[in-house]
Amino acid sequence: MNTFGQKLKSGRDAKGFSQAELARRISSHHSIIGKYERDEVKPTIDVVKKLADVLETTVGYLLGETEDRELLKDPSMMKRLNDIAKFPEQDKVCILYALDAMINNVKLKAI
Repeated sequence: MNTFGQKLKSGRDAKGFSQAELARRISSHHSIIGKYERDEVKPTIDVVKKLADVLETTVGYLLGETEDRELLKDPSMMKRLNDIAKFPEQDKVCILYALDAMINNVKLKAI
């Protein structure tokens, strides 16, 4: 798995930003971006949020919760997940059970 610094550098390179440009966009200094990329310093969660916004990715991706840069960037999927999260526990269990069955069915068809 890539480190925070590696993901940050990759995201910065993908956007074509220099360290100075990325720093300017988050109101920071280029030297701190370099320290983040070398994993010498860990940013605060507020800084990670700013970086994710500027790099058009998610906090979860930068922090290593997922390897997918675009995961949960789809507003319609986020709305559905937020709706499910508000349901009573028994309803959530039923919905997730049905969803898991449908996902497995699609995966089996792909084989």
